[in-house]
Amino acid sequence: MADNVLLENIKSIFRKMSSAAVRSGRSPFDVKLIAATKTVGIERIREAAELGLRAFGENKVQEAKEKILNLRSCSNYKPEWHMIGHLQKNKANAAVEFFDMIQSVDSIGLAEEINKYANKQGKTQRVMVQVKLSEEETKYGVARKNLPDLIEAISEMKNLKLEGLMTIPPLFDSPEMTRPYFRELRELRGRTENESIRLPELSMGMTNDFEVAILEGATMVRIGTGIFGERRY
Repeated sequence: MADNVLLENIKSIFRKMSSAAVRSGRSPFDVKLIAATKTVGIERIREAAELGLRAFGENKVQEAKEKILNLRSCSNYKPEWHMIGHLQKNKANAAVEFFDMIQSVDSIGLAEEINKYANKQGKTQRVMVQVKLSEEETKYGVARKNLPDLIEAISEMKNLKLEGLMTIPPLFDSPEMTRPYFRELRELRGRTENESIRLPELSMGMTNDFEVAILEGATMVRIGTGIFGERRY
């Protein structure tokens, strides 16, 4: 894909994000674009960074490591990296080392591992809780009924900073079919927040449904195909 195509893709995504944010009664600056880079090569990510993107999301720690180290060598930009895929406990140490934000915390056990390694690395790790709102076996996340206990546990861990909730709904042909899932995550946040626990971020929405997600309150959208084109496996 030529550079001008990448640029036009990015401009198109930002236009749609801005329009949806305004329609939802918010500023376009209230919604952050996370460029999902699963299977995307280092040079393409570098090009995207040169075009202004500053936040990238990866699904696997090992795949992300090389990309993160490579882009760290560039002094012109310092991208923020988000872990947006399922994280196994045995990868928690590396995740803490390389990611600014871990969006996919789905159990107290995983949170404890992240907190342990963050403490060892002298870091306060930014995290989000992934909530499972569908019955699909391939989807990860904490069950609705266990969400309060997980949030309470994380709030007591000294080296974690809980910033919000994330979800991945089923894939539908019509974006409108995802709306109830996005609305439910927003409502779950409303029922969970209190004076001591604030959850400002809602990470929801991908290439096929991010506009609906923004209309339902998303503050982060994770977009890969819409920016980089179809994945190459």
